Amino acid sequence: MAEPHSPLDSSFILVGSEQSQVLPPSRPLTATSEATFPSSISTPTSPLDSNVCSDRSPELTQHPSADPNYVPGSSSSWAHNWSPNATGGIQTHGRHFLDAYGRVCNLRGVNLSGNCKTPVDDDHATFPSGAESVTFVGRPFPLDEAPQHLARLRRWGLTFVRFLITWEAIEHEGPGIYDVAYISYLRSVLSLLPQYGLTAFVALHQDVWSRYSGGSGAPGWTLEHVGFDLDTLEDSGAAWLRGVRGGGHTEDERGLWPCGYQKLAAATMATCFWAGDTFAPKLRMKEGASVQRFLQDAFLNMWETVARAVGDLEGVLGFEMMNEPHRGYINLPSLHEFDYNTDLHLGDVPSAFESFLLGAGHPTEVNRWTRSFPLPTRRTGRTLLNANGRKAWREDGPTGGRDLWEMHGVWGWDSSKNAGVVLRESYFVKDPSTGRKLDWYTDFYYPFLKRWEERVRGAVPHGLGHKKLVFVEPIPNEFCPPSWTPQHQLPNMIFAPHWYDLRVLFDKAHGEFSVNVQGLSRGMFPLKAFYWGHKGARDNFAVQIRSLVEAGYRSLGERPVIIGECGVPMDMNGRVAFKSGDWTWQRRMMDAMISGLERANVGFTLWNYNPDNNDTHGDDWNGENFSWFSNGRANHAPSLSHTQNSTELDDGGRILDAVVRPYAAKTAGIPLGFAYEMATGAFTYSWVVPHSSPSDASAVDPKQLGAPTVHTPPSAGHAPLLARETEIFIPAQLAEGRKLIVDGLRQGDQYKYDVERQTLFILPRAQGQEPGTKHHVNVRFFPPVGGVMPNDLWGDFSGTISVVIAALLAFFAYLLL
Repeated sequence: MAEPHSPLDSSFILVGSEQSQVLPPSRPLTATSEATFPSSISTPTSPLDSNVCSDRSPELTQHPSADPNYVPGSSSSWAHNWSPNATGGIQTHGRHFLDAYGRVCNLRGVNLSGNCKTPVDDDHATFPSGAESVTFVGRPFPLDEAPQHLARLRRWGLTFVRFLITWEAIEHEGPGIYDVAYISYLRSVLSLLPQYGLTAFVALHQDVWSRYSGGSGAPGWTLEHVGFDLDTLEDSGAAWLRGVRGGGHTEDERGLWPCGYQKLAAATMATCFWAGDTFAPKLRMKEGASVQRFLQDAFLNMWETVARAVGDLEGVLGFEMMNEPHRGYINLPSLHEFDYNTDLHLGDVPSAFESFLLGAGHPTEVNRWTRSFPLPTRRTGRTLLNANGRKAWREDGPTGGRDLWEMHGVWGWDSSKNAGVVLRESYFVKDPSTGRKLDWYTDFYYPFLKRWEERVRGAVPHGLGHKKLVFVEPIPNEFCPPSWTPQHQLPNMIFAPHWYDLRVLFDKAHGEFSVNVQGLSRGMFPLKAFYWGHKGARDNFAVQIRSLVEAGYRSLGERPVIIGECGVPMDMNGRVAFKSGDWTWQRRMMDAMISGLERANVGFTLWNYNPDNNDTHGDDWNGENFSWFSNGRANHAPSLSHTQNSTELDDGGRILDAVVRPYAAKTAGIPLGFAYEMATGAFTYSWVVPHSSPSDASAVDPKQLGAPTVHTPPSAGHAPLLARETEIFIPAQLAEGRKLIVDGLRQGDQYKYDVERQTLFILPRAQGQEPGTKHHVNVRFFPPVGGVMPNDLWGDFSGTISVVIAALLAFFAYLLL
């Protein structure tokens, strides 16, 4: 049985672990020609960072490579090692993550894991019964299996982890009753991360509020305290639950679960959580508290418990308050429709007013939406829901069985017409008591985010809270709002939005033709949104991701951006790959997506690495199958080697040649551009040595004076660079059996590739570290990988296009003659 939280003892593990080549110098290097490096320094804030709030300055120290006699690769670490032992502690400055030597860190990794949405003892047949007695101990994997999974992620270079937990996992039994067994397990797993070079931020996951309203996240008792009956939510149309009962795989159920955000249960819970005092003041808990205070206090107390339990661990870099927050009904301009651009319309989608009627037990017709082109869906008919007149509200609940919004006069029932009537159409737009227009972000989200940040930092043991990074994101499918100005920002804040290709997400299909749905939904001219081929998909995704990232820079200023979720459905195109073994389209889409991320110079955590994934059930949640690791295909031998060069760890991986790829993990300078070609294994990388002085106007590229872009990072005001060595992750899968060829470096520069550490160490000569110096490296293999080169429209149809053009020219020439 779960008990109130008690303090847990600290424990963590630290570890460390060699061919060297030198390009001929143009002249001998002497000690007097070496650059001077201070041993320790704190840095000023760049004047270009005008939107930066009071973050603490990076605490820097000298890297061994600053020594004139340093040999590349002499340290015992590796490129993708993010443990404090290797980095001295990850910090932020401007838009960059830095290690303690001032090097820019390119963090990439995984969401661990999608299976954390459901308990270990999840039973589809009996759901939603037994909500208070579930257990998440063993999510994402049993403790004794942790070494193989962590070693696998290390081998694949995916060592930055978005570690998922849920409110239900911690506090499922009831308010204030915390599952100590799970918290102890959580601490034990996170304690292991530094041993494998991993670091994590702990993210509280939720979708559609809760499993009991069709998603994941909050405990069932949160809905019951508001007055919902868990046993009638689906029958009444207040929630769609087939996806959390093992469904979502059939054509008619595919991709329906996000529509749950607009349904009565999830939308009401979100509204009560964020703004219950404003919109539901009549709803009081047994304890006398308002519903908003009750839910928020429980949420903050739970988070405080988590921060106290794991916040002091070296493997915990920071925290994320809530996955994909949603406003519920707040700012909804009409009770008769939702925003097509931000809220998925697929299947049977009741309006807010229709949801009220359904939950109150009134059979109601609602709009039915089906997939279409070029926009994702279109309205195609009407469907009668809740034909049996089931109520979503408990008679013994705080509303006495009435619909909460009827109780607040938002709508009423006209007995003479036997129909519902909207009484306050714009109820959720303005404060009902004052008439003041409200904004979900500024009036509710930002203030609560600040409360959460203060509670979490204060709970981290040993006064370490101020060092933790906090990861935040906007509503799904929205860009960073312009209102996220400095007064609403948090110290050490990371912007962590999500990106998925919405057309592929809706259709679970990918081919030669791709569409920029993001652009279309924002008014893009249709012909500009259409792309052809593998190259076209790369360009398409790059445009979308760049738009998302640069919107963050415009609103937040120079703050780090990480894409917290991005992924590819493994079961696309009718699950053909599971039968044929041909993963071409999944591989091409993953490559296009990561290429887009690389062009945007942004780190990411892929969705998702799921230790329970198999070909039959996928991720076993709402029909999803995003994991490119399948447990059913993995090697489970007791003698499984956990070293970085263990090929056995690759068993169970899908499309690894697209996922596991080179990247510059730690750069002694500012990254400018990285381009990788999966078909050959070759890549190019360029970076520039920054100016530390914030007042050096000559250091500022004129391009940087306009709107911030992913391709023009500020080169002035950077933290002092106390290292020369750049570390690039190059997977052993590429290097083994091939010759690594490096060119493009300057004379006197040195490099070394260690296949056992999967790291290319590059050490520029000291004279090459003057501010403003640009470095470039080309890396290729012989023999090359030998994949299929990416195609495009001209390559596929050049002959046809030429014939058509020639025919048109001949026709016009004929007319002129």
